[in-house]
Amino acid sequence: MKYTKFFIIAAIVGLFVVFYMLGFNKYLSLEALQTNREALNTLYHEHRVAFTGAFMLIYIISAAISLPGATILTLTGGFIFGPLPGSGIVIVSATIGASLAFLVARFILRNTLEKKYERNLKKFNEGIAKNAWSYLLFLRLVPLFPFFLINIVMGLTRVPLRTFALVSFIGMYPGTFVYTLAGGQLATIHSVKDIASPRLIGAFTLLGCFALIPGIYKKLKGAKK
Repeated sequence: MKYTKFFIIAAIVGLFVVFYMLGFNKYLSLEALQTNREALNTLYHEHRVAFTGAFMLIYIISAAISLPGATILTLTGGFIFGPLPGSGIVIVSATIGASLAFLVARFILRNTLEKKYERNLKKFNEGIAKNAWSYLLFLRLVPLFPFFLINIVMGLTRVPLRTFALVSFIGMYPGTFVYTLAGGQLATIHSVKDIASPRLIGAFTLLGCFALIPGIYKKLKGAKK
């Protein structure tokens, strides 16, 4: 068990080192995407299946080990595949990647932390378990919480993998669709910040607040009894 954990940690660290040493981070920028859009489009039309498979694999790995560049990859998906097919490809990849990160956090950290902070985590886990859908949907809809942090924190809870994957899929889809839709208009984008306007962030935050209503209702109902 210890050797398996060590191997997983070493593999993640190794991927990070390779990612930065080979300069892949330079390609995950809006400028690089706009510069290479014709070459990427040509490559896709010449090798559709292989390109789609490679794109999904890169996205899954990126999401699983929290490499930077998810926004650029999502824009790429919208530009190459189109908003609807692109959002489908991206959301499936993102959900698989998030689920892998969730499992890694659970496998490596949960038992150790539960033994060390048993009393503190017991109440936390009970609260999360009762309202897993509401809490996780809120976190996924509101674009203020880091993607990788949600994966890790939820991995430390008792939330079932199937619940995490399904709610993540639903909660991440609106944001995914917005960015793949923007990717279809790649030439007109001057900055990634232009996409996430205050009005858009406010709309997603409002949606996230609605997701909390069932959990709040349960608490109020329980308090009255």
